[in-house]
Amino acid sequence: MNRPTPILRALRAAVALLSVAAVGHASAATWVYVSNADSQEISVLELDRADGVLKPVQTLNVGGTVMPMAVSHDKRVLYAALRSQPFRVVSMSIDAATGKLQKLGEAPLADSMANIDLDASGKWLFAASYQGGKISINAIGKDGSAGAIQQLVQTGPNAHAVRADASNRFVLATSLGGDNVSSWRFDAEKGLLSANDPPLTMATAKSGPRHFVWDKAQRRVYLLNELDASLHVYAWDAARGTLKLEQSTTVLPAGFTGKPWAADLHLTPDGRFLYASERTSSTLSAFRVDASTGQLQPLGQTPTEKTPRGFAIDSSGRYLIAAGQESHGVSLYAIDSATGALGKPSRVSVGKNPNWIEIVDTP
Repeated sequence: MNRPTPILRALRAAVALLSVAAVGHASAATWVYVSNADSQEISVLELDRADGVLKPVQTLNVGGTVMPMAVSHDKRVLYAALRSQPFRVVSMSIDAATGKLQKLGEAPLADSMANIDLDASGKWLFAASYQGGKISINAIGKDGSAGAIQQLVQTGPNAHAVRADASNRFVLATSLGGDNVSSWRFDAEKGLLSANDPPLTMATAKSGPRHFVWDKAQRRVYLLNELDASLHVYAWDAARGTLKLEQSTTVLPAGFTGKPWAADLHLTPDGRFLYASERTSSTLSAFRVDASTGQLQPLGQTPTEKTPRGFAIDSSGRYLIAAGQESHGVSLYAIDSATGALGKPSRVSVGKNPNWIEIVDTP
């Protein structure tokens, strides 16, 4: 029998590698999870990037007023906080092949929580209570399920968001009613918070600090204020865990009249654009981020779903998905990579009062 020549062997190897790559590409998928508070369910959708559409996959009833969600770092578990009695967090496994959810378990939360998030290790679940003015920590078990409450600390009134920095040494939390951002030192081994020095950064009176994000380089924090719809840029001191105000702008459209009601903000993965939602005007504001200074250049507003409380940007930075609390639907926008402009939306109806969105890529 003739043996394959070196060239033929190389060709066969290349074909085999291409086949493996094709199979891997075919199996890759992006799943979108939308919490619907009033219908007490989570909508599971598939994001088809090639066609720019959302496809319904599953509707899962969770038996409570479901609002904030978070995803484990390994993309295997979705956590959802229920803001109806009894207050609890539901842990659900994510099927990588289908995107469908299956309940793993429930654990008590210390209060009705407006926001949940994971620390950098994935071992601890933070939660912020608007009604109770407190933040808490729940342990996460080896199977990925949230467990018992580890710590509960009081903050200023109307705590709204809580997140750890990339180093996992500091945690910030907003107090909407106290017009401040509190800074905490975090012991990631024990899952315990202690007040930083200084403990607070004060915001403008009656501005209502709500949601915030760090940039990827951990040099700046962007803070959205609910009550006056202002957007602040802070320098982040990663060694001390402190903030210094550098810029203030607004997410309100020109000629806006009415009561401001800002909600959510997100950066694109490459950090070039920032978007924020405002509920009274039902708009999404876009900003260009200066690569050297981090400062924001307003790019205008795009009309969106009615009362857009939550939205998310996919990992490719090509799509933004916004939920309308009063329109009971979500809109998918293509993001222009050069200008940051949002394209014509593709819309899908979901449950009642959709308010939070998480996007998960699976291999």
